[in-house]
Amino acid sequence: MKVIDIMERAGVSQTGRAIAYIKEALNEIALNYETHTKTSRIDIEANKRFYQFPKEAVKIIDIRCKDHNNGDGEYRSIPRTVFEPYTKDSDGN
Repeated sequence: MKVIDIMERAGVSQTGRAIAYIKEALNEIALNYETHTKTSRIDIEANKRFYQFPKEAVKIIDIRCKDHNNGDGEYRSIPRTVFEPYTKDSDGN
C-alpha cells in the first residue's frame, strides 16, 4: 500500500501530515507489541545468583523460574530490582 492510498482512505489531503501519522502509528506499534522474540532456557544452579545472557539479547522482557511450591511445574516471573543486592552471594558476587 502506498502513502497516497492511505491518504485517500483516511481522508487526509496533506502529504506531510499523512507521513507524520504513519510514522507515529509505526512507533506506537513498535512500543506496544514485541516482535522477533525468542525464548531461551537456562538451568539454574544452587547458590548462584548471576548468569550470563545470550549476546544477541537486546531487551529482556521477562525472567521466569519454576516455583518449588507448586506441583504443576508452573513458571513464575521473578521481580526485577533497581539496586544492588544488600547481601553478598555465596558465588562471590
